[in-house]
Amino acid sequence: MRRNHLTIAAASCVAAMALTPAIASAKPTITISGSTSVAPLTGKLLPKYLAKGQAGYNKAKFVIYQGGSDIGVADVAAGRSVLGESSRDPKATDPGGLVWNKIARDAICLITNSDNPVSNLTAAQVTAIFTGSTTNWSSALGGSTKTGPISLVVRTAASGTQDAFAKLFGVSTVASSAAQKASNGLIQQSVKSDPNAIGYVSEAFTSGTNVAKYKGVSCTLINAKSNAYPAVRNFWYITKGAPTTESARFIDWVKTSPAAKTIIASGWVPLS
Repeated sequence: MRRNHLTIAAASCVAAMALTPAIASAKPTITISGSTSVAPLTGKLLPKYLAKGQAGYNKAKFVIYQGGSDIGVADVAAGRSVLGESSRDPKATDPGGLVWNKIARDAICLITNSDNPVSNLTAAQVTAIFTGSTTNWSSALGGSTKTGPISLVVRTAASGTQDAFAKLFGVSTVASSAAQKASNGLIQQSVKSDPNAIGYVSEAFTSGTNVAKYKGVSCTLINAKSNAYPAVRNFWYITKGAPTTESARFIDWVKTSPAAKTIIASGWVPLS
C-alpha cells in the first residue's frame, strides 16, 4: 500500500521537471501523495504551472506518488508529504491539524466489460450486486446479456473512491468475494479483461469499458457538471497546517487561475 510513482499523466510532469537540471538541486521539493483519482489531474496541472516559471511560479520541484487517499492523509499528517491528494471528504477520524483545500469535483462511474452492455442500474440493483445478494448476471437485470457469475472488482479500504462509492451509492459493505484493487487503473484493466466483471472508477478511467447509467442518468462529464448525475464527489489537496510558501502558491494557482480551470474543465468538474 505504500506509495507508487504516478504512471499516467504525471509521467509527463516528472519529465518536464527533469528539464531544469541546472537549478533543480537548489529548489525545495514538494512531495505529493495519495489519491489515484486526483493524481491524473495533478499530472495535467503541474506542467502548466511550471511553465509559468518566468512569472515566478517555477520555484520548487514536485515529486508525485500514489497509494490511495488514506495514504495521502497519513503521509501529510506524518510529514512524509507536503501535499496530500484525496478523493474523499474529511473524516472525524482523520488526524488533527490538517487543512483541506477543495480543488475540483469528479463523477464515479459503474463500468462493465464492453461485451456486457449493461444499460442502467438502479440503487437497489447496485446494492444487491456489490453486497453479494445478487451473484449472477441472469438475475442482475440492467440490460445484461450475460448468464454467468458476477465478478466484483472494488477498491481497497485506503481508497477515497471506495469511501465515496459507499456514501454516494449507499453500499457500506461490499461482498467479501470482491477482488480489491489499489487504483482506478487496475479496476479498469480488470473489467476490460473479464467479461463478467463490474466495478466503479473515476470518470477519467472509463475508456475501453461499458459505462452503465445510474438511476437512468449517463455517467458523463456533461451530466456531472450539470448536477444531473447523482454520484459526484470532491477532490482535495491537504496540507499539515496552513500551506507553506511554495505549496500555497501552487494551491492558489489551481483554485484561481483561468488556465487551471480550463484544465479541470477538460476532464473534471470545476468548482465554479
